Amino acid sequence: MADQPPVAFPSRAELIEEYDIITEEDIEGIKDALEEGRMADAASKIMENLEALKNARLDIAVTGESGSGKSSFVNAIRGLGDEDNGSAATGVVETTLKPTPYPHPKHPNVTVWDLPGIGTPDFKSDTYLEQVNFSHYDFFILIASERFKTNHARLAQEIQRQGKRFYFVRSKVDADLEATKKRRPHAYDEEGILRQIRENCRACLEAEEVASPRIFLLSNWELSKYDFVLLEETLERELPGHKRHTFLLALPNISLGILRKKKGALQKQIWKLATVSCGVAAVPILGLSVACDVTILIKSLSEYRRSFGLDDDSLQKLAEKVGKPVEELKEVVKSPLAKEISRDVVLKMLTKAGGGALMMVEYLASTLPLFGSLAAGGISFGTTYYMLWSSLNEVADDAHNVLIKAFESDV
Repeated sequence: MADQPPVAFPSRAELIEEYDIITEEDIEGIKDALEEGRMADAASKIMENLEALKNARLDIAVTGESGSGKSSFVNAIRGLGDEDNGSAATGVVETTLKPTPYPHPKHPNVTVWDLPGIGTPDFKSDTYLEQVNFSHYDFFILIASERFKTNHARLAQEIQRQGKRFYFVRSKVDADLEATKKRRPHAYDEEGILRQIRENCRACLEAEEVASPRIFLLSNWELSKYDFVLLEETLERELPGHKRHTFLLALPNISLGILRKKKGALQKQIWKLATVSCGVAAVPILGLSVACDVTILIKSLSEYRRSFGLDDDSLQKLAEKVGKPVEELKEVVKSPLAKEISRDVVLKMLTKAGGGALMMVEYLASTLPLFGSLAAGGISFGTTYYMLWSSLNEVADDAHNVLIKAFESDV
């Protein structure tokens, strides 16, 4: 990082939006503490919020008939291939006999559950949810690779009756398109075929009395294509705020849109972390503030690298997926944070951040009155805020460049 790297300061609107995950009552309590100069109290309240956000669990249930691709979906949504360590077993016969948890490899508070198939002779919609521990899951993905049948409809109706959300996923559309292209190469119309598949799925479900079914067409092998973005946007909109944050960070980095959303989610946490730093700075114990700042920065910067897939393992998997040497992807990575995040590296960054930190304090104090109170707590707030904001920009830019390099296009 340069002595004073350029940093895109947040707008007033962006600063105000950063409060969206904290309750109104908590916001008032934090504001009162700041205005009265009780930095430690404000930091304590924000730490509680950050811990709640960090520990927010997300449990996703995936079910469907044997051979529909549900286990491959469990892998794909976690950024894994069917042969990777930790992947769900796949096959044309039912391989899942009981609810099986598959934690996200980078975000262990996110678990995708592979549920027993619903096409077996023993399936009973009225008892299935109890058998698979219905209350444990945040929402359900119901998968079919051909037609949605009576079992899908009955299960959806039972899920709805018990007050949870479900989403129909029609998998293997890439195989349908490829088969049609071979059979009718001259009359091939991808959009027309996808529209026909969607209308057929809707007709099958409506015939089973499922009202206004929401259907998403996907390929487990090309997750960024077809309706995945629509499914992601739907889940993002319908999940509670704290689980939405968890969901966004756990998404595989398959599009520039997802990278932008991750950056936005992480930006919203920066002022909270800076306030914690400021609160500790108010405690008159020699060295405590620096120790706290270093700890905050190491944890946050490590999360940035992990969430944007810039660790060695993630880069290697991406290189294998696109058939390129991993060195080609690493060539476009400029931030030193992608290579090493240690106490020594962070301490060096802290010593170089003084000028930018003062600029940040002055800017925040003039932009939002609440931050004027924070700035009075010392340079610690400005230093942490500046470093996190500028470092996040660097890492997000690197992830953007890696993705374009990998796919040779603006995915």
